[in-house]
Amino acid sequence: MNFTYQRSYRGRIKLAVFDWAGTTVDYGCYAPAAVFIEGYRRKGIAISINQARAPMGMEKRAHIQTIGAMEEVAAQWQKVHKRPMQQQDVDELYAAFVPLLLKTLADYAALIPGTRATVDVLRTKGIKIGATTGYFTEAMAIVQTAAAHQGYTPDFSVAATQVSAGRPAPWMLYRVMNELDVYPPQAVVKIGDTKPDIEEGLNAAVWTVGVAKTGNEIGLNEAEIAALPAAELATKRAHAYATLHQAGAHYVVDSIDDLPAVVDDINARLARGERP
Repeated sequence: MNFTYQRSYRGRIKLAVFDWAGTTVDYGCYAPAAVFIEGYRRKGIAISINQARAPMGMEKRAHIQTIGAMEEVAAQWQKVHKRPMQQQDVDELYAAFVPLLLKTLADYAALIPGTRATVDVLRTKGIKIGATTGYFTEAMAIVQTAAAHQGYTPDFSVAATQVSAGRPAPWMLYRVMNELDVYPPQAVVKIGDTKPDIEEGLNAAVWTVGVAKTGNEIGLNEAEIAALPAAELATKRAHAYATLHQAGAHYVVDSIDDLPAVVDDINARLARGERP
């Protein structure tokens, strides 16, 4: 008779890897959305906030290209410029995007409530803290510095431009795991507010947690959330939860505040031999 055997990791979560904007800083993920709108406006193209947000989480050059490929945006570009968008146009939009983002990032770098407390709780459980982002290196440095002044410093952080490809590729996550000497993937949880965040985690075979209320899917800051009628907030929240679940998230929560309970649940599942 022939038998096969399957290894089963029965340990605990060793590493939590967070996104930046919309997850740990920039409640509502406003900074990049506003800059994409302004960049296209300078080319004579009006894009909506929803179009600007749709590819959020991707590396920013890829984000610009994805917006340009949208049917309505492509038609508008053809009408204004008398030709389809070309790679040179993407390069010019990206070149304009970089200084615009660097100029505004510090204004949107306030920690999301609960970030420091959550990270402190995780560290008491022996969990290392990593970060990945769709931002380029210089932008990530601005956010890191601002977050550090507020008491949040990941053990290691990676920008999309520091690997061969950003989200949804798993390379940023693998680099964090390598630098912090954490394996197997079952011992890692990725937390983010966008579909590419979730896809990044799934492609790396780690646990994934979507953040609904503070991130890109609702796209409102804390004051705007508080001002919403309860029924409207419930509708937006339900849509955000559905979007992130449909992307494949193992869990979806309102905010980073909810993560310690999720980690406890994952640890219980790991002890039973479950895997992502």
